[in-house]
Amino acid sequence: MKLLQGLLDRHYQHLQQKPFYPALLAYMTSGPLVAMVWEGYNVVRSTRAMVGDTDSAQAAAGTIRGDLSMHVSRNVVHASDSVETALREIGFWFQQNELVAWESGDSQYTYGP
Repeated sequence: MKLLQGLLDRHYQHLQQKPFYPALLAYMTSGPLVAMVWEGYNVVRSTRAMVGDTDSAQAAAGTIRGDLSMHVSRNVVHASDSVETALREIGFWFQQNELVAWESGDSQYTYGP
């Protein structure tokens, strides 16, 4: 999707008064992005482990930010920091009819009985 400034302003409302916000806005609107919602057991903790530290200089090798990001202001990926934050952010990015509920065919093997 192409990110519109209004969506970014809602998502990052808490950062709008920061001196780096105009650069963040320019970066985030510079090209297309992929927005998605993940769900599952410990999904926030698991996702944040895959994404890596917000400061890419501190992000471990093998994480998205550790391997693909060069600077904290260009950290390549966003991941919600809690279920509550995720629910709020999902409301910014998606209409309810765009979310698909489904049961994975391997959930019994992944999570057990």
